[in-house]
Amino acid sequence: MIKKLIFNFIVLLLFIVRTQAQVDQSTEVGVIEHLGENIPLDLKFVNDKFDTVTLKQLINKPTILSFVYFDCPGLCSPLLEGVGSVIQKTEMELGKDYQVITISFNFRDTPLKAKNKKEMFTKRYSKGKSDGWMFLTTDSLTIFKITDAAGFKTKAVGLDFVHPSAIIAISPTGKITRYLYGITFLPIDFKMAIIEANAEQPRPTIQKIMMFCYSYDQDNKRFSLDVTKVAGTLIVFFIIVFIVIFLVKPKKKKLRNDEQ
Repeated sequence: MIKKLIFNFIVLLLFIVRTQAQVDQSTEVGVIEHLGENIPLDLKFVNDKFDTVTLKQLINKPTILSFVYFDCPGLCSPLLEGVGSVIQKTEMELGKDYQVITISFNFRDTPLKAKNKKEMFTKRYSKGKSDGWMFLTTDSLTIFKITDAAGFKTKAVGLDFVHPSAIIAISPTGKITRYLYGITFLPIDFKMAIIEANAEQPRPTIQKIMMFCYSYDQDNKRFSLDVTKVAGTLIVFFIIVFIVIFLVKPKKKKLRNDEQ
């Protein structure tokens, strides 16, 4: 009876894992990490000075890449404030040790909007190094290419977008080396991401666990606990514990008895 019950639990566990894998593979909105891969540096953008530039022209040092759209009513402004705040707190010098590139993923955004958005945030946060934080716009095809290469998945809903919140560390050669999730960032994490990017060393981050458990509450402008995801995780955890207690331990006990 117990063995049959354990077997049923194993089947259920495999089903849950398989379902979760299918969901991850077909993610419509979120981040699929492409650590160690290179972003296409030949893509063309228009900067906040109305010049047409390529990423190859811009990326010559560790770069923090962020994706937003300028009329976003939700995550984008808090994300940029989080980037600005950590720029102020870090000991590394913007424009010298690293740079920040913010790309709009809305093809309707214009270079003028990029200029206005840059002025708003660099005036408050850049410590007089506004040239080290660039704001770019481009066409829809280029947006798809760069967001797809970075694993940044968005979904249009009317004139707005559903999208994740993350920044991405890029090495001087265009390699993706780290993802940092959320709208606030610890100076030590930010500094390490820059150091790793400079060394061309991809590193995963455990901060993704937070984004798994929490979702952004747009009305209250804060992260709230995602009960469904947490409950699912706990179910899988207790199933594994059950299997260990009732299947693995009895076998070990039997082996010890046989040896005696």
